[in-house]
Amino acid sequence: MQAVRAALDTATVESLLAAAVAAPSIHNTQPWRFRVDPDGRLVEVHAAPGRSLPLADPVHRAQYLSVGAALFNLRLAAVRSGWRPEVRLLPERGRPGPLATVRLTDSLTADERHSDPGLYGAIARRHTSRLPFTGRPVPDPVLAEMVTAAQAAGARLHVPDIAGTRRLLRLTAMAEARNQARPDRAAETRAWLNAPEARTPYGIPVTALGPPDAAGRMPMRDFTGDLPGLRLPALWFERHVQLALLWTGNDRRDDWLRAGQALQYVLLTATARGLRTSLLHQAMEWPDLRAAMALPGHKRCHPHLLLRLGYGPDGGRTPRAPGRQVTGRTTPPGTGDARI
Repeated sequence: MQAVRAALDTATVESLLAAAVAAPSIHNTQPWRFRVDPDGRLVEVHAAPGRSLPLADPVHRAQYLSVGAALFNLRLAAVRSGWRPEVRLLPERGRPGPLATVRLTDSLTADERHSDPGLYGAIARRHTSRLPFTGRPVPDPVLAEMVTAAQAAGARLHVPDIAGTRRLLRLTAMAEARNQARPDRAAETRAWLNAPEARTPYGIPVTALGPPDAAGRMPMRDFTGDLPGLRLPALWFERHVQLALLWTGNDRRDDWLRAGQALQYVLLTATARGLRTSLLHQAMEWPDLRAAMALPGHKRCHPHLLLRLGYGPDGGRTPRAPGRQVTGRTTPPGTGDARI
């Protein structure tokens, strides 16, 4: 006789979704939604079309990265709760449907539940830091651990030398200049910037922004543009920047989802080791600059994101939509949200 599968209690389901929505997303758009079976043992991860960036992300690659990051958190939370997650990417190929499914198949042993090196605990502590770092170098063993994490999730992480770092920063600066020169692109970015009193769970509050680099070396994204009184005074950023380029050998939709999972694996590993991180996506928003970001001489390098790593102050928190509100949600942020 087939055993009856026990349903997950509400608290466990909510903890899974709370971990998932803590993932990073471009401009904190949180472009995901979840559908949970009545017994809680199957979670479908969908894209939220209303929370997209038509200009910066017309093919939805960054959206898939964000969904992949949420998927990785969901997997970690399932293991933490004692369940074995069986993940399928794009289970309904060729048809509209979930980007991934996570089926909780059976219980884990105590050793399996606690096998991750502090990654689950890092979910709540990970925040993007747009502030200057100290310049203290990241130890080689920590970098190697991050490289291994990316590879384990199906992607690659390249740590450039000094010349490579300068090249990647130069391309990012070119992309940032293009974005600021295009009023439509700048407006799309500013649409996700929120006033401190805003009640929307989406977008980036002004309090989470960082200053520009006084030396002009670090091309941080400018969210404020020509908005008066919002730009912070310039500060000196670290002179020796530590970067890492996330890439995959192919550039299909499932590769984007794997890259997103790898991104979160890397970010949580960095957080667990006391690092701060920020994401430089500007060059990926221009096809020619994204192609130029690829490793020289490597014919199958498809870049997805540039990470800045270092030691320094924690980043400002950004809001999240509670998991119970995300389930089944398909609409964009409400028109009544307070925007700047």
